[in-house]
Amino acid sequence: MEYMKKYEEWLNNPYFDEETKKELWCIYDNEKEIEERFYKELEFGTGGLRGIIGAGTNRINKYIVRKATQGLSNYLLKEIDNAKKKGVVIAFDSRYKSPEFAREAALVLGGNGIKAYVFESLRTTPELSFSVRELKAAGGIVITASHNPPEYNGYKVYGEDGGQLVPKYAKKVIEEIRKIQDYSQVNYINEQEAKDKDLLYIIGEEIDRKYIDMVKSLALRKDVIEKTKDFKIVYTPLHGTGAMIVKKVLTEAGFKNFFPVKEQEVPDSNFSTVESPNPEQHDAFNMAIELAEKVHADIIIGTDPDCDRVGVVVKNKEGKYEVLTGNQTGALLTDYILSSMESIPKNSVIIKTIVTSELGSRIAESYGVETINTLTGFKFIGEKIKEFEENGDRNFLFGYEESYGYLTGTSVRDKDAVISSLLIAEMAAYYKLKGMTLLDGLEHLYEKFGYYREDLKSMVLKGKEGLEKIGRIMDNLRNNQQLQIGEIKIHIIRDYLIGRAKFVDNGREEALDLPKSNVLHFTLEDGSWIAIRPSGTEPKIKIYFSAIGENKEQAEKKLNKIKKHILRRIDEIE
Repeated sequence: MEYMKKYEEWLNNPYFDEETKKELWCIYDNEKEIEERFYKELEFGTGGLRGIIGAGTNRINKYIVRKATQGLSNYLLKEIDNAKKKGVVIAFDSRYKSPEFAREAALVLGGNGIKAYVFESLRTTPELSFSVRELKAAGGIVITASHNPPEYNGYKVYGEDGGQLVPKYAKKVIEEIRKIQDYSQVNYINEQEAKDKDLLYIIGEEIDRKYIDMVKSLALRKDVIEKTKDFKIVYTPLHGTGAMIVKKVLTEAGFKNFFPVKEQEVPDSNFSTVESPNPEQHDAFNMAIELAEKVHADIIIGTDPDCDRVGVVVKNKEGKYEVLTGNQTGALLTDYILSSMESIPKNSVIIKTIVTSELGSRIAESYGVETINTLTGFKFIGEKIKEFEENGDRNFLFGYEESYGYLTGTSVRDKDAVISSLLIAEMAAYYKLKGMTLLDGLEHLYEKFGYYREDLKSMVLKGKEGLEKIGRIMDNLRNNQQLQIGEIKIHIIRDYLIGRAKFVDNGREEALDLPKSNVLHFTLEDGSWIAIRPSGTEPKIKIYFSAIGENKEQAEKKLNKIKKHILRRIDEIE
């Protein structure tokens, strides 16, 4: 068995240290665990490498980081002019082993003669993106597993433009990694040698200042902040990198009443005060809501560990704090940004993903702004911004996805929870001046454009068996397509794996103008839709639901019927 062969190799190869071997000896009698750790190589997904920390080829550890960085180095030296001098920027978050993995990556870059700019301490993912552009580097690396559970860590790669590598470039990096058959092929130097050769630079405060000033420049209505001196914000970084910068940005912007959740300001690789450090999970806001009730906060803002996603909580008419969905926040920001502009430039666009609500598109259309859809993953939004910049044919205004990621401006090419926190706070203050909350603003949008209700079901299916189940579910749904969901007929079936859209009523087909991806999307006759895809970063299959109604009750009733039908179908497959 191949996985046993690899296991024995790691045990006996002198390249691997005693700590690693000790961990592997502990599973000597557990063949199932050995198989899980060695049955495959950890692969690049939606955001690079991501996996459980531990010894093995299907785990993330210093050897996998070294190998990935050697592959990246080989790619940069082949593809990027003057890559050695331009260098690579490295940031890391509060997760277990993040500083160590950042150091390993820097020393492999140094071993290949490539300069590494490493942040002195924790920094956000969006600041990494900004820094690649600011330093005119050949690329970037951020060590993070975003909002995953504590046992995970990851390795995301960024290109010269500051955006995550899209598939056509990631594929080349993967090819270089696969060529490395022996870990001894990895070029590696020690830290002192890297410094002596001017291949290791520590960066921090100077870049922070430039980034903060850039974020503050994106405020839309600075007068609003000045007029709402009693506006109160509770903020939680969920033990992550946001603690380094969000408070600084918001207070410098003029917000006076800022209340951080003290217990969650402390970087903690165990994320010990939350079940999951994910602002998409309502329970993550429990401590923030307790504080908000004490100080009578107008809004709660929470960011994930690497501070690229942001969640929002506001008080409803009953005085209870209510968590907004990513779709709701995205719609509100779309309207706020467009309504705040004195004049909207020609050929302006917003960008969203194919699994994001259409409410934002309707809002943009009312301002004469086009909406462009991309595949899931903010890297595809960043790719579009780069394309517009090169062609000069479109003007990017705003990009967002349902999973709590938003961006305005072009200095960053990834979702940015620091920029978003500033705009969300400003937007909430604006509504307060009008005697409204964000929920009131959302209701106004529903009344104007229709009631949109969305939901997401994530099915966790871990390990090799889980991967096989996900494959069976997708194959069955793809090969045994139905003509209606409940009482509503299916209008269009989009299969992004084959790149075709089929119109059910007449059988007409047309090509999809997006890269191929394992996603199925069913649009119903009334505009409701369902999308199903395996996650690129977690052992999950995700099912997205969207329903439209003339009122809240009708939309929710329709949504529940659609969910019930699809989930029953998936249960039947298994």
